[in-house]
Amino acid sequence: MIPRCLILALALTVPALPAAAECYADYKAKQENGRLKLHYGVAEVPDAACGNAAAAAAALAPRLAREGWTLLNILSTFGPGGLDSRRDNAGPFFLAF
Repeated sequence: MIPRCLILALALTVPALPAAAECYADYKAKQENGRLKLHYGVAEVPDAACGNAAAAAAALAPRLAREGWTLLNILSTFGPGGLDSRRDNAGPFFLAF
């Protein structure tokens, strides 16, 4: 049996896992099935896409397409600090995709 003090020592020396960085993009999309619909939304994208609109678009476009939307453009990428200021404008498309 492993002594409790050894388990505690090991637990204290194991480095903590890095905090997950969060990256989001705000975007515009359209849907055309008889009539044109547009929406502004906010979506989580991979951390590697922060600061890279093309990478954010590559990650987001397929998710939108599965629901019949076409990505028009990525407006910006940002961290969690930018979520609250965009929540109301995105409405039902806030973190929907």
